[in-house]
Amino acid sequence: MYDTKSYAEESFVFAPFDYHEKALCIPLKKSVFFETEFILNTIDKNDIKINEDLETKETYCKQVKKAIGVIKSSKASKIVLSRKKEIDLKQFDISILIKRLLNLYPTAFRYIWYHPQTGFWCGASPEILLQTEGISFTTMALAGTQRIKTDTVPYWNIKELNEQKIVVDSITNSLKKITSVVRISETYNYKAASLVHLRTDITGTLKEEKKTLSMIASVLHPTPAVCGTPQDYAKSYILDNENYNREFYTGFLGPIYQKDSCSKLFVNLRCMKIDANIATLFVGGGITIDSEPESEWEETQHKLQTMLQVIYPML
Repeated sequence: MYDTKSYAEESFVFAPFDYHEKALCIPLKKSVFFETEFILNTIDKNDIKINEDLETKETYCKQVKKAIGVIKSSKASKIVLSRKKEIDLKQFDISILIKRLLNLYPTAFRYIWYHPQTGFWCGASPEILLQTEGISFTTMALAGTQRIKTDTVPYWNIKELNEQKIVVDSITNSLKKITSVVRISETYNYKAASLVHLRTDITGTLKEEKKTLSMIASVLHPTPAVCGTPQDYAKSYILDNENYNREFYTGFLGPIYQKDSCSKLFVNLRCMKIDANIATLFVGGGITIDSEPESEWEETQHKLQTMLQVIYPML
């Protein structure tokens, strides 16, 4: 059983949403490591209908209304609210899961993780938390969500554009204390699975004395895209009001090489936990002053499709 707080050892790390808890890791020197070729195949996607009881929807919409009230009182600019959905599987088949996960989302960071302390997790994340090489770094602001419509350019409303600006401003302000240079790209449309998001790339140079991975991760995580802003208030609000434990959903994971000089960490989005024949899917959305509860509910419904496609043959 290995864990880490320093992120200094070559390993694959798996960190929870609550950063005060230790991240688990699989050290490279304690592992059997191999590579193999994987040939991509096209897999058709289906629009999967799932039953949602009215009580679950009403509970989430009430949570959204409450968060909007808090934001109107100026205690926060954004609060990310999430929920989980348990799906019964007829029979879990890891070979089917691997095939579908890797083929369905070739542009995402796809992973399968098992640890006796966490159980079985898998996902296809569209969001980089942090990529480092020496003192250079890359991160991103990702917000706004729409379903992809063929031959249609996405129209982003004021709520979605403002949410993206909140995320960009929050990340860049947080980075000021540990960077000497920060560059911000234009915002553009970014396709991930059946969804399209607003994305802004943020790159730059770290201050030499503050380039430890643990310090950078503590500044960025949890990002305003999965938590809110201001970070401390939003996180405290989530822990007090979501009424379930996110565990490793909206945590981060990825490989660390050559101590602090090279790493690529991803936010654990579009993921699920599987225990026996129950798949627990996690979804959420960013609540701002312009949010509408019904629209926020629909956004979480769309996000469920990513992992539902992976387990479709097992339903």
